[in-house]
Amino acid sequence: MASSKDFVQYIVEQCADAGEMTAKKMFGDYGLYCDGKIVALICDDCLYVKPTEAGRALLHEVVMCPPYEGAKDYFWVEDVDDRAYLSHLIKVTCEALPIPKPKQKKCPRSAH
Repeated sequence: MASSKDFVQYIVEQCADAGEMTAKKMFGDYGLYCDGKIVALICDDCLYVKPTEAGRALLHEVVMCPPYEGAKDYFWVEDVDDRAYLSHLIKVTCEALPIPKPKQKKCPRSAH
């Protein structure tokens, strides 16, 4: 089951105080980005936050599980209705994650 657009938009709005929030569709579900860093996944209308020590310290309850089969464990966040809490969790997670490396441009094949 994929995530609903309404749920994804709700999570983006709930996290708005963390920074520039965007969601990008990925394999039927969504990646949640804060200031250009992927900080969480939204799968089957559930929020999974990338694990960091800073995030762990803020969680009301630490529940780790994979967002999809074969994935690494993420923090499963059940309480998505507390906007201040969720924004703070996403903000500290974003700050703890490294800046993504720029993507290398692929060389176009030369026409012969």
